[in-house]
Amino acid sequence: MSNNPTGPTREAIGRFLQPRSVAIVGASATPGSLGRNLMTSLEEGQFSGKVYLINPKRPEIDGRPCLASVDDLPEGVDCAVLAIPQSGVLEAVEACARRRVGGVVIFSAGFAEGGPTGRAEQEQIAGIARRNNMIVEGPNCLGFINYVDNAALTFVQSPTKRLGERRGIGIVSQSGAMATVVAVALGSRDLGLSFFVSTGNEAASGVEDYVDFMISDEHTQVILLIVEQFRNPSRFLALADEARRANKPIILLHPGRSAAARASAATHTGAMAPDYQVMRTKVVHAGVCMVESLEELLDVSELLIRCPAWPRGGAAVLAESGSFKALTLDFCESIDLELPSLSPPTEKALREILPPFIPPTNPMDLTAQALVDRDLYRKTLPPLLADERFGSIVLAIILTDKWTSDLKLPPILETLKSLKPAKPVIFAGLDEGAEIPRAYVEELRMLGVPFFPSPERVFRALAHFTEFGARRSKALSVQEKRNLKVTLSSGVMPEYASKRVLAEIGIPVPRGVFVRTLGEAQSEAVKVGFPVALKAQSADLSHKSDAGGVVLNLTDPTSLAAGWDHLHSNIAKAKPGLILDGVLVEAMGKRGAELIVGARNDPEWGPVLLVGFGGILAEALHDVRLLPPDLSTNAIVEELYKLKSSALLRGFRGSPPLDVEAVAEVVARLGGLICARPEIAEVDINPVVAYPSGAVALDALIITKK
Repeated sequence: MSNNPTGPTREAIGRFLQPRSVAIVGASATPGSLGRNLMTSLEEGQFSGKVYLINPKRPEIDGRPCLASVDDLPEGVDCAVLAIPQSGVLEAVEACARRRVGGVVIFSAGFAEGGPTGRAEQEQIAGIARRNNMIVEGPNCLGFINYVDNAALTFVQSPTKRLGERRGIGIVSQSGAMATVVAVALGSRDLGLSFFVSTGNEAASGVEDYVDFMISDEHTQVILLIVEQFRNPSRFLALADEARRANKPIILLHPGRSAAARASAATHTGAMAPDYQVMRTKVVHAGVCMVESLEELLDVSELLIRCPAWPRGGAAVLAESGSFKALTLDFCESIDLELPSLSPPTEKALREILPPFIPPTNPMDLTAQALVDRDLYRKTLPPLLADERFGSIVLAIILTDKWTSDLKLPPILETLKSLKPAKPVIFAGLDEGAEIPRAYVEELRMLGVPFFPSPERVFRALAHFTEFGARRSKALSVQEKRNLKVTLSSGVMPEYASKRVLAEIGIPVPRGVFVRTLGEAQSEAVKVGFPVALKAQSADLSHKSDAGGVVLNLTDPTSLAAGWDHLHSNIAKAKPGLILDGVLVEAMGKRGAELIVGARNDPEWGPVLLVGFGGILAEALHDVRLLPPDLSTNAIVEELYKLKSSALLRGFRGSPPLDVEAVAEVVARLGGLICARPEIAEVDINPVVAYPSGAVALDALIITKK
């Protein structure tokens, strides 16, 4: 059953995508028309179900009878495709509901994307669908193709090779054009497709519904998504977790990384955690593999389908050029693809095999020796495959012409047949455009060895594949949930109130007291201990420093009195009429490394954390990472060491290493707070000062939902 109680069930989606009866509303004899193209798609696919043609102006088309209207259909047709103008769609949907049609495909555009009138009609269509438990795909979509049963309900003429016994890839895309491009490209590589679904405007069924179905579908092993906007993020995250447990990898291409973010809130966290990055953090944590281009979407899919296992470790590269070896080292470093050094036993074994002029390294330059010693691949591959440091092997081989292919590829193929590698082995031709007999490529693929015309494409795809495999093989490390009973006020909570909350959940803050008069300040400063800082406190003063609302290093009652006057004078000039809640008297802290730690409760994706190097340079440097809110302190430590400036954490130019575990504990406790209290919109702790022992939150701001 679907995990969406208000939407279509898996059974309803299954009936729709696997129809035994189809009605074509707008069937036509006119070449090139939507109705004609749809009829051709079904005929060429040899669809075995019942097809009803509906055309009020023709009694028959090509000798096949036509019904005059939808109302003439028998009750309970599985799917009706509306190949008609937008003006007639609403009436046709109503008629389909009367005849208890299982689902409707709407090709026409001009609905929600066309303005208020079109949006109102789309909402009417959605209402009809909900009331009648009827699937609606679209409007403004290209339909779907079922490659298992050869049901092509689309007007786009594209190859529809039956899936057969191959492992299937399911495609779900809001863009019909991009879905078609991906389907054709995958087909050209002889990769099997199970379903192709173009969701369009998603009036009454969306990406989440079709992913839900494909997770349970026995024919689909990999799910590809092209999504511009998730309409139900929380449901998608739940489905992604379900897909991970079902071993159904989801690969996502999400346009919109460079789109202008939503207007930022007053905190650094709001400004530095735009929607795309929040989405990416959440879906990757849920087990989704995110790629950056159509090329990567295709290439990672091929690795997932063809390779025998997930890589467990870095890559070994067998090449035939010293220059290419250097290029490989540069490129793989730039994309974070690890190229481990050879283990001592592997290095020893290769030294005994290789001629003296070929040093055993990774990458390894075999030079042109393979033209002389055709047994070289058989000798070098076994030690590399046996080395546990390597999770995959890349054969970066030069194939300049048919003669070279005939010389090199047969011994490589024979070696692979005899070894039957359990690790991914990927072939990367260096010379795209070389004449390579198709039979060799097909034989490599049959052996589970993907063939790529470019090594850079292999390395990019392998970087995704390796990272994805590492995340899936490692159990999710999450912190224990805490029951946090803290007192929160509505709206912006000034620093003194925010720090009170942080202290209650165990985040260290400086010694300090909130006061309202100079006399109180002088009395409490003695208890706090000089030197002290004065900080103006008001819900309307998020950035105190900008208004001169912070006075530092006050060493005695006299300087404190002068600082008190100076602070209030600054506020009066910068914010005329502002009445302060009071002033925070706080012990001056020692100098240390300044970090920013924040949390945001995204209205669509839920809570997310931000951590990075902070202080006044937080937004200038933008050296931050977004994290899921439930990571353990150990997992957070790993993330902190991925910051660009992480060398500062380990000790830099003679300075001692910082207490990264203490910073991680601050982050983890803040994660527990944002998860336990959904009424919190944002939290900004800037800076958190890290020391060789311990970490302290020097400034804080909590904003709750009003």
